Amino acid sequence: MQRSRIVGTGTYLPARKVTNDELVKEFGINTSDAWIRERTGIGARRIAAPDEATSDMATAASRKALEMAGIAPGELEMIVVGTVTPDMPFPAAATFVQAKLGAKKAVCFDVSAACAGSLFALAIADSFVRNGTAKKLLVIGAELLTRISDWKDRATCVLFGDAAGAMVVVPETRPDRGLLSTHLYTDGTQTNILNIPGGGSLKPFSPEVWEKRDHLIKMNGREVYKTAVRVLEAASREALQHNGYQPKDVNYVIAHQANLRILDAVMKRLEIPLEKCEVNIDQVGNTSSASVPLTLDQANRAGKLKDGDLVLMMAIGGGMAWGSALMRW
Repeated sequence: MQRSRIVGTGTYLPARKVTNDELVKEFGINTSDAWIRERTGIGARRIAAPDEATSDMATAASRKALEMAGIAPGELEMIVVGTVTPDMPFPAAATFVQAKLGAKKAVCFDVSAACAGSLFALAIADSFVRNGTAKKLLVIGAELLTRISDWKDRATCVLFGDAAGAMVVVPETRPDRGLLSTHLYTDGTQTNILNIPGGGSLKPFSPEVWEKRDHLIKMNGREVYKTAVRVLEAASREALQHNGYQPKDVNYVIAHQANLRILDAVMKRLEIPLEKCEVNIDQVGNTSSASVPLTLDQANRAGKLKDGDLVLMMAIGGGMAWGSALMRW
């Protein structure tokens, strides 16, 4: 069966960088830089300009990934976008990206798995490559989370930043390289610990929804932490065992940057040094579905990923939805 490989990566970060001190001052949040750093590891985040949409960021990241891959937009056969902040409820953000890129041949759709969205999208793209349906695909994670954050809730608003990351996926030609496997999981009984309760068919927009701020992110941080540490370790071990490897065999880790404490705890459980995990949460915060491709692009462009490296990927988001992937670079 044909494996897939990532041949191009790209990132877009909005120009406006907001530090913790600036955030506290501008939005009047009852907190401090020390409080935020101690609990999250976050020192700054990017906030999109008022005229920037999710598809604008996704398109910018995609152009960089396509340039690296040496593939023209018109050659793309599929665009999959992981996002929970599309330009509008429908059509998909991917359709706007297609139009802006000029990728007329590409079939397009979005995937909603919150912070695990880009990993879910990568697994879908991989399946199309493996069954021979498509050979040139674009996978994107893009979020404008600052527009759905509750700026009166210091426990959540300090976490999120805006960004987009993209990956170009093609068939692997070498027998010992490429995306070895992906592993996806969901626990719908935990929908209450991280969600936006209002604005959908269950609670349509209304004065009550607006007054209760139910159209914004709600999170039980303690429960999310407990779940994340447990399931990310399990998913990572599943990916390794499935392919006959052990944690000590991993050369590099590309993980969703949700919280530095979560990353540190998972790495300790796996007995993989944190130094092997690319970390950028200090500068960009939690960028949700953009996090994995953004982090991968950062490591890739810095030359940290060497030919033949065993790369472990992991992410978790609301749903709860999570997953892992193992790749021979």
